[in-house]
Amino acid sequence: MRPPCEIVVWYVIPTIRSELAKELLNLGMKQKEISELLDITQPAVSQYISDKRGHGIKFNPETQELIREFAKDLMDGKLDQSGIISRICDVCRKVKTEEVVCQLHKEKDNIPVNCNACMSSESKDGSHPCG
Repeated sequence: MRPPCEIVVWYVIPTIRSELAKELLNLGMKQKEISELLDITQPAVSQYISDKRGHGIKFNPETQELIREFAKDLMDGKLDQSGIISRICDVCRKVKTEEVVCQLHKEKDNIPVNCNACMSSESKDGSHPCG
């Protein structure tokens, strides 16, 4: 059985990158510039843009707007590396509140019907298990 965070790594983060790459392309950036900005290879950007990688999750309009704002801030040079990481984490946290991770977890793994690890579990300090 895989933990929910593995679902995030394999499915959510690639979809965030895919949507972000598409937004940056729509704003006029070239694939090479996008790859340098996101610290990924140009072939990875090409795969994200062409839906060969990081597709299959449909984000709600609120999350799409977060990604659009993120892309605009990147274009305007408002974010350094730590800002980029922080914004990716913000989008990821938003996605987790939509039960997307829980649904994917149930689809991709043999999860008991009453599992609540993705959405309901809290650690001893009251925080969500995956951040």
